[in-house]
Amino acid sequence: MSDLSDVIRILPTMKSGGELLSALEVLPEYDAAICDADAPVRLMALSDLYRVYVPNQMSLEIYSKLYLALMRSLQKKGTKLAVQQKNQNFKAIMQQEYSGIMGGSDSFTIIGASGIGKSSAISRAITLITENRIIDVEQPYTKIIPCICVQCPFDSSVKGLLLEILRKVDEVIGGNYYPNALRARTTTDMLIGSVSQVALNHIGLLVVDEIQNVCNSKNGKSLVGMLTQLINNSGISICMVGTPESAVFFEQAMQLARRSLGLWYDVMEYGEDFRTFCEVLYSYQYVKQRTEITDVVMAWLYEHTSGNISVVVSLIHDAQEIAILNGREVLNLESLNEAYQQRLSMLHGFIQPRQKCQTSKTKRKTTVPKVDAHVESDGEFTIAGLVSQAKTEGVDIVELLKNHLPVVEVAV
Repeated sequence: MSDLSDVIRILPTMKSGGELLSALEVLPEYDAAICDADAPVRLMALSDLYRVYVPNQMSLEIYSKLYLALMRSLQKKGTKLAVQQKNQNFKAIMQQEYSGIMGGSDSFTIIGASGIGKSSAISRAITLITENRIIDVEQPYTKIIPCICVQCPFDSSVKGLLLEILRKVDEVIGGNYYPNALRARTTTDMLIGSVSQVALNHIGLLVVDEIQNVCNSKNGKSLVGMLTQLINNSGISICMVGTPESAVFFEQAMQLARRSLGLWYDVMEYGEDFRTFCEVLYSYQYVKQRTEITDVVMAWLYEHTSGNISVVVSLIHDAQEIAILNGREVLNLESLNEAYQQRLSMLHGFIQPRQKCQTSKTKRKTTVPKVDAHVESDGEFTIAGLVSQAKTEGVDIVELLKNHLPVVEVAV
């Protein structure tokens, strides 16, 4: 128990530099002797690859952003303004009178390509910041959840998101907010007042994942407007996480853009961070013949994953799985290429390798009649000239056109 005025001191000390990198890192225990175990045992242990987390610059920035946002949110709780806002929220529920006293624009975004590790970085940062603890306050008595993570509904339903927030709060502190809201059949307007009151009392930071769902829904702007009202009526910080397509939505209007300032990330560049990540993953080998990663393998991995972290993990995992199942028992370029062709075929359209081996057979060339000199002069030609030549020599005009232009034949 502690007083609400000292609640900020309950948070762990903010880390930085090498200490932060070490705290964020997750390296599952690995015993090289497992390579001699039976295939089923090794295949089960192979899933540890998905637990590996190697922090980078993105991880450090997300940690700092979330920590400071949580601090700002907690500083508002227990103040005179917070008490006044509670009274206003009660009026909002009972009398439909809305007035945001807390105010503020404590919302920001974390935008990045799918699979670069945004959610993993947020999860690691939250675990480190909150240490998975609930803050118990004695004066006045309440329980504060440092961070709650919810997912934006696929249809951007405002009521659906509000009810999910209440359900998450009940799940952590054992309350009855969610069943009471369902039983009372509250309207969306009343629900906003209820959730604002709950957030003011029990929530420090709210993370809304998959925010790109607002882009293709008619309810998108309504949901973002609801989040804005929630900030004004509760004073909590809200973090919206999504893919780059959500940035196009927020750029439509000033009131949306100012709510979405934050962090932006792309796939990893081919540099020291990518090399370190590949070296760590390659050390977790469960095949019988152990190999060391080379510059050639690293370059191949980057070319066939475009620097997407989740694809790198899946590729190395599936390559070892295939090597164990077919008895090759070695993690090399052959196993990696086999995994790329068999397991990642659905991603080929989203990955642009700089070099790819030609796998299709060379098409047999068709002899094309030579073009007369009067048809082509100084590198130029005319359709009329080609038609005249086709009639004179009795050849197919399509073959002549293919000699000069890209032609696609369509069956009718």
